[in-house]
Amino acid sequence: MTKNPANNRALASIFILTLLFAGCASVDLDSHIAQSPSQALELAAKERNAETAQRYLLKVAGRFQDQGDHRAARTLLQSAQLAQPEPSMLAQKQLLSMASAVALEDREWANSLATELSPDNFKGYNSELVNRAANLQAETYALVGDRLSAAMTLMLLSQTDGKVNPQRIHDQIWTFLKAVPDQKLATASEKSIGYETEGWLELTASIRAPGLNIDEQGRIVRRWQNNWPGHPAAQILPSELQLIATLAESRPEKIALALPLQGPLTSAGKAIRDGFLAAYYHDKSADRNKTDIRVIDTSGQAFDKLYKELAAGDVDLIIGPLEKEALASLTSMKTLPVPALGLNYLPAETPTPDGLYQFGLSAEDEARQIADRISEQNINQVLVLIPHGEWGDRVEAALRKRLQRTGGVALDIERFFREDNLRAVTADLLGITVSRDRAIQVERTIGLNVEFEPRRRQDAEAIIMVAEPATARQFKPLFAYYFGGDLPVYSPSIIYEGTPDAGRDRDLNQVMFTDIPWVLDNENPLREEASAVLPGTRGQLGRLFAMGADAWQLSKRLPLLRQVQSASIDGHTGQLTMTREGSIHRHQLWAQFRKGTPELLPVMPPESEVSNTDSQVLAN
Repeated sequence: MTKNPANNRALASIFILTLLFAGCASVDLDSHIAQSPSQALELAAKERNAETAQRYLLKVAGRFQDQGDHRAARTLLQSAQLAQPEPSMLAQKQLLSMASAVALEDREWANSLATELSPDNFKGYNSELVNRAANLQAETYALVGDRLSAAMTLMLLSQTDGKVNPQRIHDQIWTFLKAVPDQKLATASEKSIGYETEGWLELTASIRAPGLNIDEQGRIVRRWQNNWPGHPAAQILPSELQLIATLAESRPEKIALALPLQGPLTSAGKAIRDGFLAAYYHDKSADRNKTDIRVIDTSGQAFDKLYKELAAGDVDLIIGPLEKEALASLTSMKTLPVPALGLNYLPAETPTPDGLYQFGLSAEDEARQIADRISEQNINQVLVLIPHGEWGDRVEAALRKRLQRTGGVALDIERFFREDNLRAVTADLLGITVSRDRAIQVERTIGLNVEFEPRRRQDAEAIIMVAEPATARQFKPLFAYYFGGDLPVYSPSIIYEGTPDAGRDRDLNQVMFTDIPWVLDNENPLREEASAVLPGTRGQLGRLFAMGADAWQLSKRLPLLRQVQSASIDGHTGQLTMTREGSIHRHQLWAQFRKGTPELLPVMPPESEVSNTDSQVLAN
């Protein structure tokens, strides 16, 4: 058989062209399941039809979200290939983007999404997606601090979707509305259109008027219900307002204040007692004819036995004990027949009986707030000084846990005793000792003296200093001596004695610390009145006095805080909220030493769930 070279060349050309066209052909994306964002982007890039490629990327992003991998979904949703989605896919991309932005708490991304939204935007989705779209839209608004738009979104949803749970959505609307700043609320009220919107805004504005006590707030809520009988919220009040409207009727009338008034805790017990009684007599809403406060000395007796005696009598609430061991003695009961507000905290993971509340000046609360503060200021790597002992162990555990949650890293934690060589402790903390040891090792290796200038470690961004004033005044100059003077320093309230002392505290200049409003807020009528007639309202005893004053405020609002997770109290020891287990947490103020005197720093919102963030204080 004779071979034809021309035919062979033609066949070869056809084969090569076939291969080339095969290489350019679209990939069957329906049959490919990408295992990573990069693989999905690579497959989509081979697809000649842009709409098909975008639809594939959105499908894969949704699959990643179903698996809980929102970071992978974000990579696809923020990719160049989805920068300009086809009009038919714009709503789908927006929905997926809101879901991942909220899940990742990506405020920058959420802000870019919110600029493209309006409260009624969710109405463009089909009926099956309306509820999900509206809730994601509200959470996106809330993530960037626009709680008014978040509330407006849910108001519209309640009018649009007849399947929503009215109690749940009214609770959500109220959570957002009460966090809207006064001026923004006033502006919205002037421009609002629509019966439901106007009703919600009027309710919010009326109940937050300054100086209202809980009885007045309850009357305002009931009056609003009478004026707006057809409003959905008048028929089903937000849970928090339901409690406020009925709280005066259920507040305890017979209170046992059980504190140690003899022995080593005498000063603490008396300071708390005085603060409690001062707040009671200062409270204009207190019914003197009905309220009966009985002060009991717990010194020298088993508290569990005392509790049972009190519970068998005519008592509505027991406030105490103060000692941690006495509080632990109540855990043998699963349910307390009479509620008790313990003035301390049980160890972590200890089962808590029903009816037991816990409140105190928790060092763990302050450790968590320090971790939150440095996170808010984009500080990730810190050096830490904490004293030895059980108290320091608790501070370290709380700090480590919160740093892990916020993405921070404790590069080194140095524990110290008051009598330690603080120069050596500081040198170890800042890496000077390691630097010096390295130079000595080099000298030994080469057999020559080396000119050496020690350097501190360069990866640290800040120092967390947990130390009493006398010790802290020694540490702070040592930071500068060992080349760490440029590092910002953060501390808990233990660093400040509670009364200004510019001469002694100049060594603490620039240190930022958290403390209670009683100490840092210059405008406090109760403190001014109490200071004029009572000793022990300043310094460390002053903090306990404030704790006692807050115990009175809490006594009237325990059901409110327990049942409504977004509720809070603007207390003397901080903004008070309660966990589901009945533990009170405090969010304090921040100050910085300048010329030896603390100066209040701007308030930063707590890093927490949306429902608890910027919670507008009610029931004052």
